[in-house]
Amino acid sequence: MTEQNQGPDQVPEEFPLGPGTTGRYVIVTAPAPRVEDAEQGLTTLSSVAGVSPDETSEAGEVDPEALTNPEATVDFPDLGLLVAGGIDRERADHIAAAVDDPENPLQAIVPERIYRALQEGPTDEEWGGAQQRPFGEEPVTEGPTPEQLGAPGAQFSRESLEGYRAAVQNLPEKLAAADLPLLAAEVAPAAVFDESQLSWGLQATKAGTSQFSGRGIRVAVLDTGLDLGHPDFAGRNIVSQSFVPNQPVQDGAGHGTHCIGTACGPRVPFKSGGGSPPSYGCASNCNIFAGKVLSNQGSGATAGIIAGMQWAMSNGCQIISMSLGRTIRLDERRFNPAYEQVARVGLQRGTLIIAAAGNDSARPGRIHPVGEPANSPSILAVGALDESLRPASFSNGEHFPPHGAVDIAGPGVNVYSSFPRPVLYRRLNGTSMATPHVAGVAALWAEANGIFRGVALARQLLRSARRLPLPPRDVGAGLVQAP
Repeated sequence: MTEQNQGPDQVPEEFPLGPGTTGRYVIVTAPAPRVEDAEQGLTTLSSVAGVSPDETSEAGEVDPEALTNPEATVDFPDLGLLVAGGIDRERADHIAAAVDDPENPLQAIVPERIYRALQEGPTDEEWGGAQQRPFGEEPVTEGPTPEQLGAPGAQFSRESLEGYRAAVQNLPEKLAAADLPLLAAEVAPAAVFDESQLSWGLQATKAGTSQFSGRGIRVAVLDTGLDLGHPDFAGRNIVSQSFVPNQPVQDGAGHGTHCIGTACGPRVPFKSGGGSPPSYGCASNCNIFAGKVLSNQGSGATAGIIAGMQWAMSNGCQIISMSLGRTIRLDERRFNPAYEQVARVGLQRGTLIIAAAGNDSARPGRIHPVGEPANSPSILAVGALDESLRPASFSNGEHFPPHGAVDIAGPGVNVYSSFPRPVLYRRLNGTSMATPHVAGVAALWAEANGIFRGVALARQLLRSARRLPLPPRDVGAGLVQAP
């Protein structure tokens, strides 16, 4: 599963640039259990490639301009990561050679990439015309383009990959000891959902009737922001921060508001002139942390996403929900060690990261592998179900070792939730919509028992999931269920 050492002469000519990259590099400067060694990693970077930080991100407090400046280098010391700009091919080769040297702490070098909100766009008619698409972009692609298929994957050293494998267990492996019996009552056909009071997602997950509401639990949703003036969030405890230059947290896309609504929205929505909408929020009393890591056009790069994750962990968030990602190419052989690094640090601090598996499939003809960053072993990957509790046609699921598989599933089709004013509410499809269902239910379990943190919380989510008569590659442990 590992490759021969990749010395500087073996690095592909295009390394590490390619489609969907920014021109910068993400460097893992120390192994996750010993992020205090990151200072030694910086010393190595300075000596082998003349790289030193222009900006240091502490607790997510960083100049957003530095997060997107192609020449800037930003250090995340408590995560053992650095995003480096202004590096030419020769210096990249020197860093790659240093990564291969077991005598220094550098673990990996990968390209900084662009990620997008993982929503299946509604029809043009639903948006009021072709000129009013939610992100001003084309819909998420159904699969890799020919150009993507021809681009090289990032390279890692043998020592680095073996170290990751030895140090980290896949969440399914960590949870293998959990007793997950298949109960006959749990595979009954889905009932028709009456949404006059509760959205079908709240019914299917049982979140709408749970005695818990996420009180005291901190849930971070890293996305396009939140409509801070939406009436359904009036009086809620909301902490927000933007990691996108020149764009406030106020959601100009809608994707973030929809996801936050599902995870953290109300049980008693605002009553408009059209009558009372159904309840749609899983954890209606949790503390909301709205991090804008995607622009109003629905895209963002690694540095901003990592800054948002750092901010959420520094604020003690027990759950981070990320309905964002990128399509992995079929020739990629490694998950991104930078996200695995952050996820492992998060688990050590009691934070579980939950991410969307991606919308690149066209079932039944094609099932695409789980996208990045959900394919990281220590991130809980969420697939999408429709109202018949079948895999959504777009939901990724093919297991693609050593990339991770779908761990659990949530409602992801025809999902009713909040949307920026003046619309207030909208139905959307996507693994983006399934992910906040899992995050919101995770908050309910976290409230139910203080032991449910980090790996223990993931274990409980998988143990309590409703078993479905479907391949685990599509739904993992099954449909997420609230306490």
